[in-house]
Amino acid sequence: MKDDLDRTDPWEAPGRGRPEDLQRRSGDQEVVRLLAQDGFRGPRYDRFVEELARYGISVLRAWMHSGFIFRLAAERGFGLGPHERELRELASNSDLREELATMTVACALARFRQQALIEGGWTCEGGASITTYFMGACVYDFPNEFRRYRASEERHRQALKRQQEVYESPISPLSTDGEALGRLHVLGVLESISDPRARAVVALAFDGYTQDEIQQLLDAPSVRAIEGLLYRWRKTKRDAEDDEGDQRG
Repeated sequence: MKDDLDRTDPWEAPGRGRPEDLQRRSGDQEVVRLLAQDGFRGPRYDRFVEELARYGISVLRAWMHSGFIFRLAAERGFGLGPHERELRELASNSDLREELATMTVACALARFRQQALIEGGWTCEGGASITTYFMGACVYDFPNEFRRYRASEERHRQALKRQQEVYESPISPLSTDGEALGRLHVLGVLESISDPRARAVVALAFDGYTQDEIQQLLDAPSVRAIEGLLYRWRKTKRDAEDDEGDQRG
């Protein structure tokens, strides 16, 4: 169902240029009047928000699938300049579209409630239906969510690049004996770590990165997560060394 929505006409502005435009906006005005009686909260408002969010996510997914979202953002002064790689990823990755659409709608809803409903920013005379007005709000919030995704992807690429340099680059014949032995030791340690994320953390730690820097490079949830991972690795390493010592004894 979602993939079908992704292939629909990307510009789905409800009521725009249609004869029923005024009737639609009059209906929206009555809905807003009823919601205002409840203070824009409660069961009736929750149902309204649920339907609006479902609609917003569907349309945003379609706009991302086609790349049309970037044209809309550019028209509002947000020159995101997506790479061809990013456009391909958005067109092919349904989960990514769902994540970005959901986050964008979540951010837009709070501002929409305050500015459009409570403060009266939306009016029947304004020329846009409620859904069209809300999609405009989503277009303003999408750039921040896309930039967060782009920054996260860049940190991940940089971390993988550093891991590859440490883990896979050959030992130069010009290296000193000490450098070569140190390199071999690091490679031996990394080869013993089966978890790719743990291997990346240890590789970066060997390379002199602080735990704060590792957390940012790998987009980990917190520095404590990095600390815990390093602690578990060191403990496993010590236990293995103790077992090896007992066997020798």
